[in-house]
Amino acid sequence: MPTIALVDDDKNILTSLRMAFEAEGYKIQTYNDGTTALNGLSNDPPDIAILDIKMPRMDGMELLRHLRRKSEMPVIYLTSKVEEVDELLGLKMGADDYIAKPFSQRLLMERVRVVLRRAQQKETSGYADTNAKVLERGKLKIDPERHSCHWDGQHVTLTVTEFQILHSLAQRPGVVKSRDALMDAAYNDQVYVDDRTIDSHIKRLRKKFIAVDRDFDEIETLYGIGYRFKEN
Repeated sequence: MPTIALVDDDKNILTSLRMAFEAEGYKIQTYNDGTTALNGLSNDPPDIAILDIKMPRMDGMELLRHLRRKSEMPVIYLTSKVEEVDELLGLKMGADDYIAKPFSQRLLMERVRVVLRRAQQKETSGYADTNAKVLERGKLKIDPERHSCHWDGQHVTLTVTEFQILHSLAQRPGVVKSRDALMDAAYNDQVYVDDRTIDSHIKRLRKKFIAVDRDFDEIETLYGIGYRFKEN
């Protein structure tokens, strides 16, 4: 079974999640602050990490910045406030998913399964043949088989979820994709996510592309309908 790293300064959360995941057969590592976690995750990388944002010594966002320098380990954030989601949007390299406290353990387990499955598909090039072809749309170049994305020749690092959302949009420029359609593309296992989750991923995608090209405006919002990749 996969190994999960739990990083949270709340001992009650660590204990309850450890018991729940171990009951499902997962191997568990626990850390109660970011600095200790950075050493542990670097020396003994798990298959996925669940990180609290607000922690002493080093918060979850700083921890992820350090991890992303050497690792594409799947990460799910735990947030204690809805407002913290906005902080996540400032990251050039975000988590694969997030879930707000208080949360359902069952929902968290479902999210873990989905993210792990996507990570495994990425490693084994598990995309369908139609999705494995390199996709080029103007300055955008997406290679699903290598999980690589470039804009005007510059590499853009995307999480698995962001990659799938962008790929879904870029496949049919000019065609509006509803939030439900993008949820299906990003979460193909009937896992409930609200509209704000998709909106957050879109905002983070835009920020990553604007970081390499401040004139980037290819992802358009149609308020009340959804999103589309601009048709050139």
